Amino acid sequence: MPQIIDVHVHPPTHEYLEDAIGPWMEQLEQFFHRPIPVLDEESFAAEYRALGARAVVLAWDARTKTGRPNVTNDWVADLARRYSDVFIPFASVDPHRGEDAIREAVRAVNELGCRGFKFQQAAMAFRPSDRTFDPLWNAIQSLGVPCLFHVGTTGMGAGMPGGGGIELDFVRPIYLDSVAARFPELTIIAAHPAWPWTDEMIAIALHKPNVFIDLSGWAPKYWPLALKNEVGGRLRHKAMFGSDYPFLRPERWFREFDELGYSQEVRDLVLGENAAKLLGL
Repeated sequence: MPQIIDVHVHPPTHEYLEDAIGPWMEQLEQFFHRPIPVLDEESFAAEYRALGARAVVLAWDARTKTGRPNVTNDWVADLARRYSDVFIPFASVDPHRGEDAIREAVRAVNELGCRGFKFQQAAMAFRPSDRTFDPLWNAIQSLGVPCLFHVGTTGMGAGMPGGGGIELDFVRPIYLDSVAARFPELTIIAAHPAWPWTDEMIAIALHKPNVFIDLSGWAPKYWPLALKNEVGGRLRHKAMFGSDYPFLRPERWFREFDELGYSQEVRDLVLGENAAKLLGL
């Protein structure tokens, strides 16, 4: 059994749940049908130690669109230093900040030791295919670390008037296809089952060698049938375990994943081997 690696983890601390996305928390709890308690850092680390898993912890920077505080790259990097047996830091930069975003991306990798970047295009209000952002993708490609992008519907704003201002068009997978084509050395991880564009996402992942998927945010029993089939088939070397913690509990994900009846080879690849290879662990 390989080391389990959860490639999609949000910090359940006040920095993220209260400061960064506070206005959306009530709707997110309704969307995921469970209360989301705020934890301290030690309790957060203890949960993943108990699972025997490592966690990619995601920073957050959507200041231009939301006006909310960010979960800083320094905070995530410091957390990973203090709990190095558990956490792997992924940075975030606001693409709308132009040259400042590029400088921060370089600093996050070269000075802070971050291992990748997270973008939530609906919250940040941008399309990755917009050539305005090509200098940022070029810089991250040069740094040799992956970008994790949200694809498919989101619990943010779900049920609020106007969806809380969140536009789902920003998270269509097809916009990642353009980036993957123009930056073939940039590793792209598409997060979540990408519904209602699951087939579109599968096609991109099969067509572009630099595009991978994480299986976070949806309980496995609800995955679209096409995704269930491809994870055990053509995508077995490109699919990775992600929970979307604290919104979806890893324990539930594991239980329902087991019930899908995949071979041990597929289980090992998805639960850790694919992520370890991609992250160079």
